[in-house]
Amino acid sequence: MRFSQLDQVLELEPGVRIRAVKRLSPDEHYLKDHFPRFPVMPGVIMLEALFQASAWLVRQSEGFSHSMVLLKEARNIKYSDFVTPGQTLEVTAEILKQDDVFTTLKAQATVNGNSAVTGRLVLERFNLADRYPQRKNTDPYTRNESRIHLAKLLSPQAGGPG
Repeated sequence: MRFSQLDQVLELEPGVRIRAVKRLSPDEHYLKDHFPRFPVMPGVIMLEALFQASAWLVRQSEGFSHSMVLLKEARNIKYSDFVTPGQTLEVTAEILKQDDVFTTLKAQATVNGNSAVTGRLVLERFNLADRYPQRKNTDPYTRNESRIHLAKLLSPQAGGPG
């Protein structure tokens, strides 16, 4: 099951930065419990939006050469504002450094120009076949599905609920 916490990628400069948005719909299922009288986007979902934008930047930057891009570390995460239904979370991420396995990024999200969450993320990249040879046929499928999903996020028609 895939949960996309981004509605649209607005800018993507491979190897450098990405800018994407999540429009918080009042119909998000988790808002019924978080919290009924003061519905807000949970911090962990804000962090997931940072990770997802960062992962798209990494995938595109390396030409989808790795099927897996995972969050290895979230450092210095600071929450500073709520995101409520009807608001748009704008997410940006910039690559700080990269080696053969890890990419370190500076990521932030804002609402109406005000900081909502900031932090540094370390993402790990690999192919399943490198760790699990019996899963080698999964890599091409996963890379292709990722390309399709990013193409949808980059399209001007994107923007529906994630």
